[in-house]
Amino acid sequence: MSCSVPFKMRLVHLDLKGAPPKVSYLSEVFPLFHALGANGLLIEYEDMFPYEGRLRLLRAKHAYSPSEVTEILHLARLSELEVVPLVQTFGHMEFVLKHEAFAHLREVALFPNTLNPHEAESLALVKDMIDQILELHRGVRWLHIGCDEVYYLGEGETSKLWLQQEQNSHAKLCLSHMQAVASHVLAQHPGTTPLVWDDMLRDIPQEQLKVFLMGKYQECGFQRLWAASAFKGATGANQTLPPVEHHIRNHEQWLQVAVSGPVDTLQGIILTGWQRYDHFSVLCELLPVGIPSLAACLQLLVHGGFAEDVKLRVEHFLGVSSLEIMDTMSEGAGSFPGSDIHALVTQISLHLRSSVDTLLERNRYVTGWFSPYHRRRKLIHPVMIQHIQPEALSLLSRWSNLVQQLEVALQLAFYPDTIEEWLEENVLPSMQRLQGLLQDLGEAAAPLPPPTSSGWDTGQNP
Repeated sequence: MSCSVPFKMRLVHLDLKGAPPKVSYLSEVFPLFHALGANGLLIEYEDMFPYEGRLRLLRAKHAYSPSEVTEILHLARLSELEVVPLVQTFGHMEFVLKHEAFAHLREVALFPNTLNPHEAESLALVKDMIDQILELHRGVRWLHIGCDEVYYLGEGETSKLWLQQEQNSHAKLCLSHMQAVASHVLAQHPGTTPLVWDDMLRDIPQEQLKVFLMGKYQECGFQRLWAASAFKGATGANQTLPPVEHHIRNHEQWLQVAVSGPVDTLQGIILTGWQRYDHFSVLCELLPVGIPSLAACLQLLVHGGFAEDVKLRVEHFLGVSSLEIMDTMSEGAGSFPGSDIHALVTQISLHLRSSVDTLLERNRYVTGWFSPYHRRRKLIHPVMIQHIQPEALSLLSRWSNLVQQLEVALQLAFYPDTIEEWLEENVLPSMQRLQGLLQDLGEAAAPLPPPTSSGWDTGQNP
């Protein structure tokens, strides 16, 4: 490993607000993360944290138990991965504010993402969340308090009145809440430094911030800055396969930023891997599907570039012949944890929908003799059944087999609700179209009524 690595800390982001992995799967991937060059984890628990007391209702159905969180921390230590917990405290509060018990703390009634910073109960809620998380993460050096994408801030009725006062501004409203949260961390948990996403700070005037972006933050007192890149989850809300080349280029640009500034200005980099764009959106790329991208990005950071020898190292780590989107079956598609999921998801994402579309929309027997008009009336030339049905049955059998293999693979890494959601979003629509065709064929193949003089009974008088 290079001794002149510009990012001393390289944290892999685990976004648990969608497709949270089972602890058993984390035990497999943590050693790989370490081998690839990661030395930390940013764990965004959201509703997977085992909150207690009045916060217990925040728990998801399959939330980790306290003992499982302890086990995750133990596994991280074994792989020399420093854990930084993340708790949302301002924006992205949907998992809290969606509940009726806390809905009155929304900044805007119809938008459960943003917390109302004027309510004393809001800060009390956030403090309780922080204290419970740090109780299970004693001794951590950093706590990430989120604060990104605080949309609609200032649009609540209380905020509108507050902003009418001359000395008040959106910047002051934002900073005052961040400061209150950070102050609680520093006062009640000495030794733990709060981290915050910077997007809400970028447009704040320098004289107001005091708390060219790096230069601006340094002049305002932020001597230790972190970068945030992405290895997945950043190119489409319903993306299923990460564009590896895109993420590699992103990290190459971050390297250029790091080497162009003062030495050690950027203390670390967080390789984000968003699993949903927000609590209510669909799943994007699953963690096992993003591992080749993560591997490439980590090795790029460690070696200061992505030359051919680095690419070969990554392929060796993963047990793959190429880092390009692997259009392969599950056999021989890699040796990394979840490589079977990666291979099967790739097959389904690239070919399921297109193969069904080809049959239904470009097969000349279907388009010519079993069009939507014919299907609604269950009418077909008898000979055409033998031209359509075998191909449709073969396609259904092939995809049903692959989907069953994927379901078995997913069960080793994820909980049932994740599997149900991914299959329903990405598999079911195409499979239903295929099954619908076969059902209509079966009904059309039933004994025909006596023919009318016009050939088809259109329901119209001659």
